[in-house]
Amino acid sequence: MVFVTHSVVAQSGDQHFLETLTAGLEANAAAQVTEAFLCARKAYGKATLGSGEGTFDHALGMALIVAGLKLDAPSRLAALLFTLPAHDENALNRLEGTFGRDVTQLVQGVSRLHRLRPVTRDSMASGSKNPQEIRAQVEILRKMLLAMVEDIRVVLLRLASRAQSLRYYAINPDGLRVEMARETLEVYSPLANWLGVWELKWELEDLSFRFLHPDIYRKIAQMLDETRIEREGFIQEASERLKNELLTLDIQAEVYGRPKHIYSIWNKMRKKDLEFSELYDIRALRVIVEDIKECYTALGVAHNIWTPIPREFDDYISNPKGNFYRSLHTAVRCPDGRSLEVQIRTREMHRHAELGVAAHWRYKEGGKTTGDNYDEKIAWLRQLLTWKDEVTDGSDWLRYYKQAALDETIYVLTPQGRVIDLPRGATPVDFAYRVHSDLGHHCRGARVDGALVPLNTKLKTGQRIEIIAAKQGGPSRDWLNVSLGYLHTKGARAKVRQWFASRALEETIGEGSALITRELQRLGQSGANIEEIARRLGLTRSEDLFIAAARNELNWRQFQNVVRADKKTEEEADQLLVPVRSATKNPAGSGILIVGVGQLLTQLARCCKPAPPDAIEGFVTRGKGVSIHRVDCANFQHLAALQPERVIETKWGNAETGGFFATDIVVDAHDRQGLLRDISEIFAREKINVIGVHTQSKQGRARMSFTVEVKNLSQLQRTLGQIHDVNGVVAARRG
Repeated sequence: MVFVTHSVVAQSGDQHFLETLTAGLEANAAAQVTEAFLCARKAYGKATLGSGEGTFDHALGMALIVAGLKLDAPSRLAALLFTLPAHDENALNRLEGTFGRDVTQLVQGVSRLHRLRPVTRDSMASGSKNPQEIRAQVEILRKMLLAMVEDIRVVLLRLASRAQSLRYYAINPDGLRVEMARETLEVYSPLANWLGVWELKWELEDLSFRFLHPDIYRKIAQMLDETRIEREGFIQEASERLKNELLTLDIQAEVYGRPKHIYSIWNKMRKKDLEFSELYDIRALRVIVEDIKECYTALGVAHNIWTPIPREFDDYISNPKGNFYRSLHTAVRCPDGRSLEVQIRTREMHRHAELGVAAHWRYKEGGKTTGDNYDEKIAWLRQLLTWKDEVTDGSDWLRYYKQAALDETIYVLTPQGRVIDLPRGATPVDFAYRVHSDLGHHCRGARVDGALVPLNTKLKTGQRIEIIAAKQGGPSRDWLNVSLGYLHTKGARAKVRQWFASRALEETIGEGSALITRELQRLGQSGANIEEIARRLGLTRSEDLFIAAARNELNWRQFQNVVRADKKTEEEADQLLVPVRSATKNPAGSGILIVGVGQLLTQLARCCKPAPPDAIEGFVTRGKGVSIHRVDCANFQHLAALQPERVIETKWGNAETGGFFATDIVVDAHDRQGLLRDISEIFAREKINVIGVHTQSKQGRARMSFTVEVKNLSQLQRTLGQIHDVNGVVAARRG
């Protein structure tokens, strides 16, 4: 594939260029293009761009590409005059006076995008090694490029300029072309795809691929060239056959071979892990017919002539791509075993496929456009850029468009050139919090494009923001005042509230810490382990203990008991035991056996209320016999750690002694009238004696605690199951 750059070598060639530049224009518009051509050549003279390419050569190349896209006269004029203001400070005023405001605005738009060149270069050269971060930054950069223009033609002009630069590098190799090629594949080629301008997209991709991977490019080009004669003969034969078959049905169709693009071939080989010979679309036909009905008729004819290849059919007419691409794609197998791709579309579909959004410009007096839904399509295109992912269902574009507001995102720059997207209306404070929470907390001032601005200034796309931060301090409460306009984003507002909430929590913890410290000093235990005290009180951290103390939620008697526990005498340890209640009138005959010892006075500890067949242990108390605990009881484990010599092995004896065992039942439920009555009926049916009840209801939720006497765990489990089935009960468990 050969790429040509246009170079002005003699005025004798001017006529040829002018004929191309003015093709399809009316007389007045053609005269303006001629005048701009002469004006640009005179103004640019022998000036060159940073790449070394002559400025006028670049402008002419841009204009010829734009004319090939069939854009309107203002677009062609802007291409010729794109950098004139850089050569003449009074040029903008003269431009508007000579060529009109439309052309002037296009030139200014191109100039704005050109100033973003350092930003795109910095993004490509960023030190980030995180692929996701790089992809996200490139994605937002593409959106910023389009958000900065008010006229989509400016983006088309930028794409034309990039294509011309790559053409120049194709015949004037330079080290910079690798960097430009990488940037093109990351930023500009996807833009061309979004706009549906395939003609530019393919050229941008092939040239960039040629610069980045010259060996692979040459290898694929060589394989295409080696099969060119055979492929062209095959395509010619297949074209004639399909065209004649369609003529028998009175369908006048254009049938010809579709050009192959090296970058797309390489992409398909790489993604599908295929060899060159395995690709279905190396041999390809394009069929152009008059209407949609003929498209499907042609598809049927192709499938009748050749054998369709399964899973290689795509109907982009019924389900267009997100950029309005419409066509029928199918792959077939010929009798000799070779594959053939066939694309079928109408003339209108083909025009859009080649030119994309550029196809919607028409040339009338005043540069007006035609097309019934042109404005809607452009509006959809602009909205497409605000979405996280590309639209895949083109038939639903209008619904998506109506659901989302246009231009609700701005794109601003950090001092390092990183692009940040924010909702329209965002301020420097929103920007600071978006970059980092600490930067937001310490934000004291801001510079926008080098100038100091108030912190409630509304930011605009393309501005470079620098935050002035203090080393200490935090946000102002004024920032939460909506009427002052310091914060626009919910995320920033939430971070400010969180900062003040954390400060309040710190104050609460400090207050509680002081209370705990004073109490420990009063008890003579200043060196006590506060983390251990908190753990014994059932709290996770010492901070939780401080918060409970500050909020007056701490049981100080319980706290004192825990603090003194390590220093208790035997008598004091006995007093730590929770009072117990005998299971029967004759505890000695209650069915509890003390291993290796005769009958002893036993009582069930109320702290854990064991019942058969719980694993149990005994703790010898002072003067109160043996207190029976569940093995996993926290109180028992604490006592056993202090005085292990008083632990005695215990087990359940005769299960049929007729004894009753106290236990707790906790019920969580949605509060309703009659709930307590329904649960009480279950206890009555099971002949369970209730010896304690505590209920609490808050915000429609009820928690009920029952102390009951049961014969064994089987009776308890059966009762819990019945309670759980009561209407409104969420959970029922043993306490």
